[in-house]
Amino acid sequence: MAAWVSLRVRSTSTFMVYLKSLVLSDILETLMIPFDIYQTLHTRATAFHMFHCRFLGPIRYTCMYISISLTALISLDRFIKIVQPCGQTLCQNLRFGRLMSASIYVMLTATSCLPTMVLTNRRHNTSDPVSSCAVYKGAPGRHLHQTTLITLNLYFWLLCAMVVACYMGISRTVLQSFRNSGSSNSQAKQRTKLRVFLVLVVFLVSFSPYHLVRISYIFQQTSRVVSCADHWRTYAKGISLWIATTNVCLNPILYFFLCREFSEKLKSVIQGAGDCVLKNRSGGTAPKG
Repeated sequence: MAAWVSLRVRSTSTFMVYLKSLVLSDILETLMIPFDIYQTLHTRATAFHMFHCRFLGPIRYTCMYISISLTALISLDRFIKIVQPCGQTLCQNLRFGRLMSASIYVMLTATSCLPTMVLTNRRHNTSDPVSSCAVYKGAPGRHLHQTTLITLNLYFWLLCAMVVACYMGISRTVLQSFRNSGSSNSQAKQRTKLRVFLVLVVFLVSFSPYHLVRISYIFQQTSRVVSCADHWRTYAKGISLWIATTNVCLNPILYFFLCREFSEKLKSVIQGAGDCVLKNRSGGTAPKG
């Protein structure tokens, strides 16, 4: 429904451009989830596991980092519009927004997704089930895997710092405007705080646990030495990855609260569907008003 509504909302701002790009990455990541579940089963074929490690897994992780990048761009876009509401900077130009969205897709695909696909090229010689994708990588693939994971982890924390800084600036500007206006409307203040911190809370809750766990899991996955703590790291990584995946369910809530055009279009779709149901039940024209 989020995708259907976003296609019917015009791209009149950079925010809408980023939002539509975010919807696309969320859809692609959602489509990968059933394959992720299947490849964890002991009954799955080794050939499918290799196919998942080589193609589906990299696509899924690339989509996750695209979502992280676009969420950071949305935060920066909101910061610029609130701190500098008058005039239009380069960052608020529609062409710039489209260029940035396309650049994120191309950059992450070219630097993370495609090299992983190319270097995951070894066959597993036995029919025994395997759980790690590292068995399909040679020495260059393992080195690239470790380098990519470290780079993406640093990339996330840099974006995280930017998002926190943006919302600190936004909250300071909003609270100052309330003080200057002398407003005593507590409900308006609460709604404003919700809008300001909603993206920040969703961003930190969804992605921070995964990247904290990933720091120790990086070296365990690329090492040939097995220890008792490896199993706990694997479980922790799985749980934190599940938490990160819930972001695709939380993002539509952000669309509704942050984008007036999206929420109005969604309400009209729901109202139209309700009128259609009433019309079918009554066998005539739906009541107006």
